[in-house]
Amino acid sequence: MIGAFRDLGRRGLFMFDPETAHGMSIAALRSGLVPACRITNDQRLRQTIAGLDFANPLGMAAGYDKNAEVPEALLKLGFGFTEIGTVTPKPQSGNPRPRIFRLVEDEGVINRLGFNNEGHDAAFRRLQPIRGNGIIGVNIGANKDSTDRIADYVAGIRGFYSVARYFTANISSPNTPGLRDLQARESLSALLSAVLAARDEEAAKAGKKIPVFLKIAPDLTEEGMDDIAAEVLSHALDGLIVSNTTLSRDGLKDQVQAKEAGGLSGKPLFEKSTVVLAKMRRRVGAALPIIGVGGVSSAETALEKIKAGADLVQLYSCMVYEGPGLPGRIVAGLSKLLDRERVGSIRELRDSRLDHWAGRNV
Repeated sequence: MIGAFRDLGRRGLFMFDPETAHGMSIAALRSGLVPACRITNDQRLRQTIAGLDFANPLGMAAGYDKNAEVPEALLKLGFGFTEIGTVTPKPQSGNPRPRIFRLVEDEGVINRLGFNNEGHDAAFRRLQPIRGNGIIGVNIGANKDSTDRIADYVAGIRGFYSVARYFTANISSPNTPGLRDLQARESLSALLSAVLAARDEEAAKAGKKIPVFLKIAPDLTEEGMDDIAAEVLSHALDGLIVSNTTLSRDGLKDQVQAKEAGGLSGKPLFEKSTVVLAKMRRRVGAALPIIGVGGVSSAETALEKIKAGADLVQLYSCMVYEGPGLPGRIVAGLSKLLDRERVGSIRELRDSRLDHWAGRNV
């Protein structure tokens, strides 16, 4: 019965173009039409990562709630945390429409949105009144026309310091020209130095240290991963998010939509992003927190990310196909998998298939 309702809801939303359907889903969450999920408090799923206490390891990735319109409603769906953004200092409209494309056969999505958002001020106004205990991260980026992209990231740290539980510096979107160039070693060093210096200055004033994560792309060479790992470790970053969307189109069934420019996400991203995750875990060692993203569509795929080296996982695109009940089903499913594995904490399973994934080609 649940599956029938899910299929019916998907068919209804799929009558609209993807961006319109996205706006409708935000409106439904904002209005309270989407029911909250009743999650059993399973202590085996709880972890403290980067100084934050997570009730479960599943989060909503950035990109869905770009303007911080529904973070609390998302947490009620069963997520252990959620991430708003990407937000840029100034509002920007992003790239021309159409800019989101469903690959239904593949259960994937291609987007070339281009950091469309209402800017720092609008997101801050929505986050400021929130007083709950839920973990809401802020994903920060640079304006397309910025003359100083590093300054844009610093502005994000300073502007949201009083409301963010953690920050993500997003340098991995393929839809802002030149943004991924910040992953090059010299540029990355300059960015991390500036961002962490700003964080430390704000921490001294606020009396609390907010963790900073770096979100990277899956389209990296072995040498590129070496450089990122070296800079991350030398700057004492708080964690990594692996990964954003891919430019690869390997193995897709839908060869019509595959020709659209932009980043590919959803189920087709799972293997590539999990390989990069494991390879980065190998490079940065056991202590650094990593959030695994890309193709998480079930409790099994979420747990596989953890076995490949992730502490936490995030999803977004797979909810397009599975509906708002997906996070609740994944969290409940993780509890059942822990029963099967007979472990006292999900932490015990991290890295248990690291060698399997890290040994594969990107």
